[in-house]
Amino acid sequence: MRDYPTATVRTRVTVPLRFGDGYSVDAELVTFHGLADDKEHLAVVLGEPGADPLVRLHSECLTGDVFGSARCDCGPQLREAVEQIAERGGVLLYLRQEGRGIGLYNKLDAYALQDQGLDTYAANAALGLPEDDRDYTAAAQMLQALGIDSLDLLSNNPDKADQLRDLGITVSHRVPTGVFTTAHNVRYLRAKVLQTQHTLPLPELTELTAG
Repeated sequence: MRDYPTATVRTRVTVPLRFGDGYSVDAELVTFHGLADDKEHLAVVLGEPGADPLVRLHSECLTGDVFGSARCDCGPQLREAVEQIAERGGVLLYLRQEGRGIGLYNKLDAYALQDQGLDTYAANAALGLPEDDRDYTAAAQMLQALGIDSLDLLSNNPDKADQLRDLGITVSHRVPTGVFTTAHNVRYLRAKVLQTQHTLPLPELTELTAG
């Protein structure tokens, strides 16, 4: 298990959330002192978390979360996660790791290369950047500051569960998210299945990923 410093809660404030489709819910937003990467990550506490609360690690995506970009599935995943977590009780960690950790400008540079035919991971490599530069140490710090050391993880990404376990967090179950395909993101989703073993049941990949 990796060692890392302890973080503490800085502020808690209740905020009514309102989404474009009319869904609304009250959330408690929590900020922290002492996060390992010094970024302004945010915990969104929803419902009444109990034993093994439902938790999502959601990496910031300005284009998808804010502008509704159809080139990824981040916006729909965020919307789905808020409702699922609110119904069961748990926490959404909104992590400032744009573009799988490479930053907004680099992500848009990678988009330009994807327009020339590269997939999302090959585009990062062509820019001399990691396929995925995210580290979840701060997420583990936030969870422990909230008193959570065991959870069900809402994610299709096995790396998130593996990193949390390596950081001393018990991931009891990994709960899949929905599949949100568009004409603009199907190549992106296909690459996530083939390159990083995301559990996305895309019909056209059933034979390729069987066994």
